[in-house]
Amino acid sequence: MKNKRIVVKIGTNLLANNDGTIDSAKLGRLAKDIAEVYKSGIEVILVSSGAIACGVGRLKLKKRPTELPEKQAAAAVGQPLLMKMYEEQFSKYAIPVAQLLLTWEDFDNRNRYINTRNTFLSLLKLGAIPIVNENDTVSTEEIKFGENDTLSSLVAIKTEADMLVILTDVGGLYTQDPNKDKKAQIIPEVKKITDEIEKIAGSSRGSVFSSGGMLSKVKAAKMAVKSGVETVIANGCSSGCLQEIVSGKAIGTKFLAGDKVMDSRKRWIAFGAKVRGRILVDSGAAKAVLEGGKSLLPSGIVFVEGIFGLGDNVSIAGADGKEIARGLASFSSQDLNKIKGKKSSEISKILGKTDYTEAVNRDNLVIL
Repeated sequence: MKNKRIVVKIGTNLLANNDGTIDSAKLGRLAKDIAEVYKSGIEVILVSSGAIACGVGRLKLKKRPTELPEKQAAAAVGQPLLMKMYEEQFSKYAIPVAQLLLTWEDFDNRNRYINTRNTFLSLLKLGAIPIVNENDTVSTEEIKFGENDTLSSLVAIKTEADMLVILTDVGGLYTQDPNKDKKAQIIPEVKKITDEIEKIAGSSRGSVFSSGGMLSKVKAAKMAVKSGVETVIANGCSSGCLQEIVSGKAIGTKFLAGDKVMDSRKRWIAFGAKVRGRILVDSGAAKAVLEGGKSLLPSGIVFVEGIFGLGDNVSIAGADGKEIARGLASFSSQDLNKIKGKKSSEISKILGKTDYTEAVNRDNLVIL
């Protein structure tokens, strides 16, 4: 079997009833499907939403909270209930489970990134299924932008999974919104996620008890495939769909992985480390970076946006504003503003020091 390690993301809409409570039968069916894949020799990491929805049900709220403190409270109540249900279901198949609640800091900080990755690998080696969720009670930014599609992609990248499977309540990526156009058809395969593909995905939301929509899933797939992780978005409402997906059957929409696979450090720069600022470059600098394999020099910088320090991750954009790369800055934003557009030979005179001559060294830069 090609796939030796997969990450499965389950959205709230697959677990919740209309009133927001978690349906134990739905969760049990999904657990059974995952168990069968696990028993076939494939390592499985589960990213599961549902903590807030579970809390909504336990607290007998009429709808999902919109205010941050209420969301955090619902998550705090719901997360142990959700894990209890998973433990009960997987124990039927003698499969141990582990809970990992993550925040952006676990991806942004390089040491925490590596330590968390080692924990994942140790759990898999011991035969456990790691069950991951955003630590909603402390991660205010994730609740604000709120979805686990990005988290599942980051986990797949961090653990070097072979496949990311995003299970939802729709068939996949359609040519049009299937809720509005009955002629809409599923796109079975996407070789490259272009601006047009993202436009097709649109910005439609999920159910009232979930967050995100097809666009967030496609953006998650875009990150994963650029790191060599094949991604499938499919309907998880039918029994056995996961087994069919990992066996190679055409289910949902498959996003093919890129040919070039980044090493672990480059993946961290591209998708793990948080972007602290943005550098706009001229066409010559963009060409040198994209086609010439060169470092980014101060002479090609047109504008510096944000406040960041030496070693912080920055986004690099062309003259049209479109992001072309990410990298670790060799200078703070304050110093870059002083030397932007200047030759490397002028840096010492302007700053009084010459520790570096490149704004972003090629070894610390990733093309997107």
